[in-house]
Amino acid sequence: MNGDEQLLRGRVYGHDHDDPDPGPRPERTYAELVGGPLDGLLLDIHDRRTEEADDGVALATELSRWPGGRALYDPRPGEPREPGPGVVRRFYHTGDTP
Repeated sequence: MNGDEQLLRGRVYGHDHDDPDPGPRPERTYAELVGGPLDGLLLDIHDRRTEEADDGVALATELSRWPGGRALYDPRPGEPREPGPGVVRRFYHTGDTP
């Protein structure tokens, strides 16, 4: 694991790198991002309806194949969503888009 990967692991997507508490909050619900440029980050899905979370996400990042582009993450079909709070599911990297 390189330094960038260590910096990202366990952090919540969208929190600043210098945030004094970039980790998850115990009362929130998260999806773990697996693979791709945001591997190891947690995505806060607490306020998303189940149907919205099932559609996957396109997340802005400078680390994608196209800097300033988006990394695409989707849940695997049939993979259950665990009851929350905490990490309730995984989203897998499926590609990048400009």
